[in-house]
Amino acid sequence: MKNLFESSRINSLELKNRFVRSATWEGMATEDGAVTPQLIRTMQDLAEGEVGLIIPGHIYVQPRGKASPWQLGIYKDELLEGLGELTQAVHSAGGKILAQLAHAGHFTSEDLAGGPPMVASDFEGLSSSPRHEISKEDLQDLIQDFARAAGRAKQAGFDGVQIHSAHGYLLSQFLSPAFNKRSDEYGGDIENRSRLHLEILQAIRREVGEDYPVMVKINSRDFDDYGLSAEDSLQVGKLLANSGLDAIELSGGLLTGGKLSPSRPKIDSPEKEAYFSSEAHIFKQNIDLPLILVGGIRSYEKAEEVVNEGIADYISMSRPLIREPALVKRWQEGDLRPAECVSDNLCFKPAMEGKGIYCLTREKESQT
Repeated sequence: MKNLFESSRINSLELKNRFVRSATWEGMATEDGAVTPQLIRTMQDLAEGEVGLIIPGHIYVQPRGKASPWQLGIYKDELLEGLGELTQAVHSAGGKILAQLAHAGHFTSEDLAGGPPMVASDFEGLSSSPRHEISKEDLQDLIQDFARAAGRAKQAGFDGVQIHSAHGYLLSQFLSPAFNKRSDEYGGDIENRSRLHLEILQAIRREVGEDYPVMVKINSRDFDDYGLSAEDSLQVGKLLANSGLDAIELSGGLLTGGKLSPSRPKIDSPEKEAYFSSEAHIFKQNIDLPLILVGGIRSYEKAEEVVNEGIADYISMSRPLIREPALVKRWQEGDLRPAECVSDNLCFKPAMEGKGIYCLTREKESQT
């Protein structure tokens, strides 16, 4: 039986427990994607709270891949100094930190991207505003940008990288039949739709070497009638595992929202927790890689159940750690009350106003 507070290893990465802070958009970077003291303090708080592995919000690898204002970037060498200060602060607090490499694709705006958003396929009904369907030349640039970003992450002191291929961002769009309608070697069956992922993984490996941890965050399914299916997602996982990937974080759903979105509201009972468990169990049975599960985990009992029943190897949380950065430490010290997070998603409101993400509900409660 595994212990949530035992040490473990993913490739060369030694972790002190099985808790992961899943990436979210903090809205704490500068306009050009540079690290700020506010972001450093937020990540340091998580490390001091005994989170085993910290993954800051998705970091864009090229300017046209920027998803949101005040998003962290890793697309140029000038950002290295701040990124290095970030990793040093986390390490000094006893933590480990991963860089999540991302490109928003369809889910950006012309204002942020500096031109029409780049998409796997441009087709009638996709958008009312112009889109730029990615050419093969664009794809080669994209692959190199992911690889160079991974190299910068290693240089800045990150303990590994995670390729973001979930929630409908660009790489997720390539996997999804709802977005990918290409007729070339990057479209069609799931082997072709995953070709870009394999090429990015191989390019990153050439850049960072075999011992540097490289992971992926992937949808278990899109929960869309025409989107990525569980069967195809499992096939992608197998292909990546056979190509040298080190771990998978399993999520699901698209940014378009709905009851089956990645950040579901009102997780107020054990039955609503760990809402990708059934898909995770199938992944774990079929792929021999460390599996990280995110999605509505709020109680120590559910986290322990997920690990002990072999559903996943690591527990990943985001919103609970926005409200309680020291949640893991609280549990470790024996206070096993569920996370105080009420899953109202109000934490994103201040980030959208340029103030950075924080728990509005906790702030309101403290004022009453």
